[in-house]
Amino acid sequence: MQTDSTLDRRALLRGAALGGAGLALPHFLPAWAQSGSSGIRPDMPTLSGADIRLSIGHSTFSAGGETGHAITVNGTLPAPLIRLREGQDVRIHVTNTLDEDSSIHWHGLLLPFQMDGVPGISFPGIRPGETFTYAFPIRQSGTYWYHSHSGLQEQEGHYGPLILDPADPDPVAYDREHVIVLSDWSFVHSHKLFRKLKQEGGYFNRNRITLAGRLGGDPAHRMSAAERRMWARMRMDPTDILDVNGSTYTYLINGHGPQENWTGLFRPHERVRLRIINAGAMSIFNIRIPGLPMTVVGTDGQNVRPVEVDEFRIAAAETYDVIVQPHEDRAYTFVAEAIDRSGMGRATLAPRPGMAAEVPPLRARPVLTMRDMGMGSMDHGAAGHAGMDHGDMSMRDKSRVAFPVGAGVDMIAPMPVDRTGDRGTGLEDVPHRVLTYRDLISLALNPDRRAPTRTIEVHLTGNMERFMWSFDGQRLSENPEPLRFALNERVRVRLVNDTMMAHPIHIHGHFFELVNGHSGHHPLKHTVDVLPGALLDLDLTTHAPGDWAFHCHLLFHMHAGMMRIVTVRPLEGAAS
Repeated sequence: MQTDSTLDRRALLRGAALGGAGLALPHFLPAWAQSGSSGIRPDMPTLSGADIRLSIGHSTFSAGGETGHAITVNGTLPAPLIRLREGQDVRIHVTNTLDEDSSIHWHGLLLPFQMDGVPGISFPGIRPGETFTYAFPIRQSGTYWYHSHSGLQEQEGHYGPLILDPADPDPVAYDREHVIVLSDWSFVHSHKLFRKLKQEGGYFNRNRITLAGRLGGDPAHRMSAAERRMWARMRMDPTDILDVNGSTYTYLINGHGPQENWTGLFRPHERVRLRIINAGAMSIFNIRIPGLPMTVVGTDGQNVRPVEVDEFRIAAAETYDVIVQPHEDRAYTFVAEAIDRSGMGRATLAPRPGMAAEVPPLRARPVLTMRDMGMGSMDHGAAGHAGMDHGDMSMRDKSRVAFPVGAGVDMIAPMPVDRTGDRGTGLEDVPHRVLTYRDLISLALNPDRRAPTRTIEVHLTGNMERFMWSFDGQRLSENPEPLRFALNERVRVRLVNDTMMAHPIHIHGHFFELVNGHSGHHPLKHTVDVLPGALLDLDLTTHAPGDWAFHCHLLFHMHAGMMRIVTVRPLEGAAS
């Protein structure tokens, strides 16, 4: 754990690295992220071609009238847009000018494991003053991103977008495209944020239910005496939805806070493609554009059958491609609302710069339910209104799992269920169309239609009060046994969420088939949003030999130990 003196020493070093100007330097934005953009154009400066150079370093960043320190790529936050083409080879030379190790992980890309960019698993990392060359072929197309996999640098600004154009004609027709990178920013150093959470898991939760709410002052939070006793006995809070939220974060869209109002331009009647990337370290958002329907055409870089919606949920590290077609000569507000309703990112789509639409207020704060507790279909209302007595139901029945249950596991879901048809926290009763995982259907036939030969079950475990996070009760620092697979094996992976928080689970070097009832056309995902108390089935073909990271993409959960190594053997060129 870093100390305050260590952080202060590094702050001084950063000031020197910034040429003594300290916090007076301006915040630089790459061309693609500047407000008033007419979209990604061929003449816009982007990084492309067979040879690319990146530099990781210290910069300043400003939002909402404040200025602080950031870790950036080529001096900008977000980082430069990299645009490559399916079928090409690329060499990306990355120089680290920091006073600490760094790295870049190419999120969602299929590449040799030595190029995956995870220190301690696929390579040693990039030491201060050194340059590492990533070299790999581009084997796919779609919307992706890249970020640090070292320490908590991703929270400090080390992330950027990556577009891979298809070798064949794109099945998605559009007249204009915008990249929209969502993120969460705090002027409190990331290590201090993490330390506060370790001291008190709900430290940043300012939405706790008050006595007036419990007694009926807040209709959404009314509880019976039995329900209050149940929550108290479990030492859980039904408003603890995001560990770090709008009480601390400024939610950014393309590096702009809500006051800066990033604006993307369009002409009425155009089909506008929005490539939406959630680069938030700890944030899950609900996306909507009041008055403008969205047609979802892709997720995690993979094409899906078009489905028109009014709102969708995007977990940390997921990407969604949507088409909008505004017919009116007016502005529209793009809303990225934190799922606990503690804050929002806001941007504008408009025919001309300087226009703005009404910004909707934050909606009523949601609460967790029995369903989020892993009590399956027994829930019938908010804040635990299940209509029956759960007093005798054990929330930590060790007989339900095959791993040791220690202090790091405060709950075992008694009745986890498939929640791919659920809208997500707070969206259960909204009157408009909301995307669910069950709506996603792969545009192409799944490439491997073999039946899985075995099933492995992985439990997402934690102690929310002590901010301990793990898989099967074991943190990565405890050196757990890797998840072992044979090359070209077909396996069903069942994720069981034994916690009351959502976890975006990411596998490196592969795509999961999300089992959602569309056999043969399951959507392919590199990151899946596992709802509280849910189970989620994923089919996996292990096509890439090597050692791969498998982890929760809530950065502080991963940092706390919710990570495992996946091994696929034999390695290329090795004996069987």
